[in-house]
Amino acid sequence: MGGLNAWGPEPLPGGATRFRLWAPGAPQVVLDCDGTHLPMTPQDDGWHVADHPGGPGTRYRFHIGDTPVPDPASRRQHGGVHGWSIVPDHSHDWRVPHWRGRPWHEMVIMELHAGTLGGFSGVTQRLPVIAALGVTAIQLMPINAFAGDRGWGYDGVLPYAVHEAYGSPAELRTLIDAAHELGLSVFLDVVYNHFGPDGNYLGLYADRFFHRDVATPWGGAVAVDEAPVARFFIDNALMWLRDYRFDGLRFDAVHAIDNPRFLDAMAAEIRAALPDRHVHLVLENEHNDAARLRADGYDAQWNDDFHNVMHVLLTGETSAYYADFADRPAERLARALSEGFIYQGDPSPNQDGRPRGTPSAHLPPTRFVSFLQNHDQVGNRAFGERLTRLTDPAKLRAATALMLLAPQIPLLFMGEEEGSDSPFLFFTDFHDELADAVREGRRREFAKFAAFADPDARERIPDPNAPDTFAQSHPQPGSDALAWRTFYRDLLALRHEHIVPHLPGAVVLGAQVLGDAGVIARWRLGNGRQLTLAIDLADAPAPLPQDAGSPPIFTTDERFAAWVE
Repeated sequence: MGGLNAWGPEPLPGGATRFRLWAPGAPQVVLDCDGTHLPMTPQDDGWHVADHPGGPGTRYRFHIGDTPVPDPASRRQHGGVHGWSIVPDHSHDWRVPHWRGRPWHEMVIMELHAGTLGGFSGVTQRLPVIAALGVTAIQLMPINAFAGDRGWGYDGVLPYAVHEAYGSPAELRTLIDAAHELGLSVFLDVVYNHFGPDGNYLGLYADRFFHRDVATPWGGAVAVDEAPVARFFIDNALMWLRDYRFDGLRFDAVHAIDNPRFLDAMAAEIRAALPDRHVHLVLENEHNDAARLRADGYDAQWNDDFHNVMHVLLTGETSAYYADFADRPAERLARALSEGFIYQGDPSPNQDGRPRGTPSAHLPPTRFVSFLQNHDQVGNRAFGERLTRLTDPAKLRAATALMLLAPQIPLLFMGEEEGSDSPFLFFTDFHDELADAVREGRRREFAKFAAFADPDARERIPDPNAPDTFAQSHPQPGSDALAWRTFYRDLLALRHEHIVPHLPGAVVLGAQVLGDAGVIARWRLGNGRQLTLAIDLADAPAPLPQDAGSPPIFTTDERFAAWVE
């Protein structure tokens, strides 16, 4: 610990604490510890430092002129993102102290929103059922502190602090410990590309934190080329992995960071810091940048291309970004299964014909995370509909079987394993003018869709700030929940028996189109056996190929079959 660029409170011998703040735009900063004011000492490059005898549990904040602000690297808050920061206590009696994680090829991930599941304690109670299904990892949507009680977490403003409404840091550690006892890895979704609109004070005293002349959907780009800014995020990643023992991180929308050198440096430092654990790093990257997916970099990327073409085949929707997948969808699915990315430098109609992506056929299939649903793809719909409301059940079963038995790493979204048809909506907890702006902005987003061209139609889109919008988003089992759970459990049992042990060294043998909505794909597994998957999502499917030398290990509704020979 320590050093000029270290953020957040640092324990000192004897129980005291050293406080630091990077405030290059503030000539003077005052530390306020429970009402005791102490001028901080300016140091090089805009840092301000002060020591105080208060230890864990001490409430503190900084004063920039007449404005009190929380520590941007606060580990815990009292009274929300505008309230007091608290000196943390990282002690915990870990029940599984020697947990080292699971190798990447064993991952079957379920994405969870802690708030809709009853906070950290609610998630902890669900873990045995999740593990019994055959899932090997959970991924929490962002849990950093954001304004209000309800939200997705991507509007966070204090990346180091656990969101109060979800529970305490101790309860989060208990959740992770319980998961490890069950053999589950735990991932966290982190957001390093922007801050939310309510509670971000950095611009008040650290304007260099942002490049105001580089536009992103959230304002000026985060200046990760500044050493203190890079340190802020890299140390945040290390905090979650060390202090809480998360097994991996999913980095949200790194295309909005648009700095491969920073991404590579962050991955390298994390790898060097934790060489004896299975720590996994996953990207969301609209640029489809295959160069980041290498052994010393990032384990995998969320493959939106796979989702998008599957969504077109399942629903027939071709609006907005689905237009990029409307033409020849079966051919595009074959490319996703055999090469990973569909867009590998090809012109994107949805992006005015600009090329998107880089070649990815050389990468192993486990570099790609496949999904049929996630928080974005469900929650960014106007009414948050799941696939159970958008497609034929037989098609959905076939698509699910393809996702769970293909060599790519599968990701589930909470509730899909129970056939949930409850929505997952976009919800926030803003107030006054900001609440109005978010509600109206949300409705304007859908004006380009034919179904919402009429302003009266847009008025039906749920208000993100209404408490009922959040309440509706709690996943509820579908009417045929038992059948769906059995379906997922059986498929995952087959995956763990026939596929997972032999994913290291697996190579693609090719994929061919079967009609307008069908594909057959083949891989050579690491043990030399061949995995063959065939699917047809046409309204009137043709008979699947029967040229395999042995009976299939799994079939469904004459739309899907899997062989291992």
